[in-house]
Amino acid sequence: MAVAVVAGIAGCGDRGGGEAAPDRAPEAVIRHWADTLRAGDVQGAADFFALPSVVSNGTPPIVLRTRAEVRRFNAELPCGARLLRTSSSAGFTTAVFRLTERPGPGVCGTGTGMTARTTFVVRDGKIREWRRVEDSPAPTGPIV
Repeated sequence: MAVAVVAGIAGCGDRGGGEAAPDRAPEAVIRHWADTLRAGDVQGAADFFALPSVVSNGTPPIVLRTRAEVRRFNAELPCGARLLRTSSSAGFTTAVFRLTERPGPGVCGTGTGMTARTTFVVRDGKIREWRRVEDSPAPTGPIV
């Protein structure tokens, strides 16, 4: 499945500068991150991540310790994504995305239109953990 994807989508910024969004709630941060990445702003998307942060996109967990590592992680996501819904429990927010093409490196290809699921830990308006998870079952939270 071409979903080693961009379930990591847009950060918590103003769709172009990666500045902290006024709403620092996890759902808002995730939506802004996804929107920013989908627009092709890799640096802006990277700005939504805390240092250090932990990512796992079909890999064992990797600790990103530098801005360059966070930027590389976002740049290597082949797809953009549109947030469909979230659900939260015990400090984790799971997001379901519809994968899209995006400007910049990578090609979503056959992943375009598929769904992907990522679990996040967001604190103080920043993504601290980004972990790709199985795409089923769907979260029961409201569509946001």
